[in-house]
Amino acid sequence: MGKLETEIQAFISHLKRERNLSPNTLEAYQRDCRRLALWCDERSIGALSDLDSQHIRNAMAELHRRGLSPRSLRRWLSSLRTFFDFCIRQKSLLTNPALAVQAPKSPRKLPATLDTDAAARFVEVSGDDWLSVRDRAMVELFYSSGLRLSELVALDGRDFDLADASVRVIGKGRKERQLPVGRKALLSMRRWLAIRDQHAAPHCPAIFVSQRGSRLSARSVQDRFHKLSIAQGMQARVHPHMLRHSFASHLLESSGDLRAVQELLGHANLSTTQIYTHLDFQHLAQVYDGAHPRATRKKVPLDKNDET
Repeated sequence: MGKLETEIQAFISHLKRERNLSPNTLEAYQRDCRRLALWCDERSIGALSDLDSQHIRNAMAELHRRGLSPRSLRRWLSSLRTFFDFCIRQKSLLTNPALAVQAPKSPRKLPATLDTDAAARFVEVSGDDWLSVRDRAMVELFYSSGLRLSELVALDGRDFDLADASVRVIGKGRKERQLPVGRKALLSMRRWLAIRDQHAAPHCPAIFVSQRGSRLSARSVQDRFHKLSIAQGMQARVHPHMLRHSFASHLLESSGDLRAVQELLGHANLSTTQIYTHLDFQHLAQVYDGAHPRATRKKVPLDKNDET
């Protein structure tokens, strides 16, 4: 690979000496740079100075065709930018040809949700001991009002209004919102609040308290969710945010009111809430595939007469 291989070796040696990187990271840098070197070698590009931004775009497109994921391509491009910056400092290159190249975006990962039956099964926490009563109130409130974990553990007694069936939360950006509480969650909360003072430490304002009587921590809630996932026979581990996602998806599926769901979730931008429209479509597509008599979508060879 000639001159390019020499520069790559100098770059890797520099990383070993100056950056104290792990062997895995060094190997990733070397692999990324050699991918470019191989691409250049196949096209008889022997000097760094011959490379421009279009070459980098073409190389990235070729790697994508070979199956490299968007995440791997972003790392590859980042490695090249670091390599070219080193070459500029070594005066073997004048400009960085990778700076003008935009990294590909990964497809947005849809949040995991429970279907309505699974959500109902998860929140049906049985038992009359105080921890079971507390846990049922906690998971019912999560699912009823779509709370974030941080919002739930921050709740104080003054934030919950039994008479009005509502809860006041302070969300991101210290923004306050008043949320309705559903009938089943209200019943569970009423039962919990009736015994809460027996288990809370003096002067502790938190609605949900630990076995020590102090405010329940986010980590403790996550641990309880893990145990409940096993006890309730769930197929996969349920985490607090999954109930929030399920709340949003089920509400949007029933109402179709994206703006209302945005307000309830406390999203600053509607685009954040719109991800649930994709979840809703997935559900509709599944219903369609299962119910429509002609829904089996097999790939059929295109007849020449159908091209118009």
